[in-house]
Amino acid sequence: MTRSDLIARIRTAHPHLRRGEAERVLLAIFDEIADALRHNKRVELRGFGMFTVKDRPARIGRNPRLGHEVAVPRKRALRFKSSRQLNRRLAEELPRRPAAEKDDAPDAKPV
Repeated sequence: MTRSDLIARIRTAHPHLRRGEAERVLLAIFDEIADALRHNKRVELRGFGMFTVKDRPARIGRNPRLGHEVAVPRKRALRFKSSRQLNRRLAEELPRRPAAEKDDAPDAKPV
């Protein structure tokens, strides 16, 4: 789903909003989330999930091609943990394979 898709859905749910107004609403939400994360605050959207920022310390890594040591600078990484409700909704929509298909999979290797 793209930003344009989100704007279209907002307009469908709220037909009194013009496209520019719906876009400003969406951008305001995104800006608030980004600002909170920038200040190391946790953002929790009930029923959807939680965004946090994790600091990763500087370390010595390896160049996978040549094997030489490389200094990796410290950085901040965005983390997302989905809510139980979202996980349940996703699991409900996935088709389940019968047990017989799992055992007869052609790429399954004997142990």
